[in-house]
Amino acid sequence: MSGGSHAAVLLEQAVDGLNVRSDGSYVDCTFGRGGHSRLILARLGEAGRLIALDRDPQAVAAGGEIVDRRFRILHGRFGRLAELAARTGVARVDGILFDLGVSSPQLDAPGRGFSFRSDAPLDMRMDPGAGITAAEWLARAPESEIREVIKSYGEERFAKQIAAAIVAARARRPLGTTRELAALVAKAVPAREPRQDPATRTFQAVRIHVNQELEELSLALPQSLELLKPAGRLVVISFHSLEDRIVKRFLRSHARADRLPPRLPVRARELPRPRLRLVGRAVRPSAPEIAANPRARSAVMRVAEKLPGIA
Repeated sequence: MSGGSHAAVLLEQAVDGLNVRSDGSYVDCTFGRGGHSRLILARLGEAGRLIALDRDPQAVAAGGEIVDRRFRILHGRFGRLAELAARTGVARVDGILFDLGVSSPQLDAPGRGFSFRSDAPLDMRMDPGAGITAAEWLARAPESEIREVIKSYGEERFAKQIAAAIVAARARRPLGTTRELAALVAKAVPAREPRQDPATRTFQAVRIHVNQELEELSLALPQSLELLKPAGRLVVISFHSLEDRIVKRFLRSHARADRLPPRLPVRARELPRPRLRLVGRAVRPSAPEIAANPRARSAVMRVAEKLPGIA
């Protein structure tokens, strides 16, 4: 897979989940290289509309190559979904798609610093023009914060040892490259998992923290619910258990009525109604898709529909 290519995971299933109407309006919150967006456009009629978002300027540049009056791409974090959608003049939409995590072009571009497989500046920002780099954060964060990030976001059982090694190393000189961090983690981890580089979990954790990925998701989901029209669809593809946990809890909490205190005298028509209906079960990639694109192996997709009559 080249640095500029990206195989959209669960492509057909995700767009099927949106239940695209020919005259509908849709938001692709994670354009990437446009795999999902292009299929949505293929299913839209002349009156349809698609807004795409991405925080990565390279992805936005790729989106600029799509010449279609029904399509518009905006540079921005999906945690600002409502603000960005308002900028286009769209008040409500028929479907919203999230394809979370890091894209193949980001992983494969040596200079971005997402991967330990090539030596590069320790950056890891999805938007290189915003926020602090991974190197800057590792240079000044307290050891306790580094330990908690690696433990929580990387689900790394050796987080304590890795954080201590980072702090000891930076006292001599700052960590500046991906290879330096990977080598340090390899020395600090006393046991290796089969078929996984010892730095995998640490790199994942630092990337999630630097980009505030879980916070962005928690901000975006409630905005999605408000932006959807009744009967509109929300489709979310997650690649990490923490992401999926946030999505699952959000969908389930809105797919059941608010719980009232027991024995409260309330008429049936006064009972709070759920705002979402879960559509099917969680969907995972097929064996052939995983064989063709190993990065799809951890993906899980959830779909929900906003219930009619709910404003």
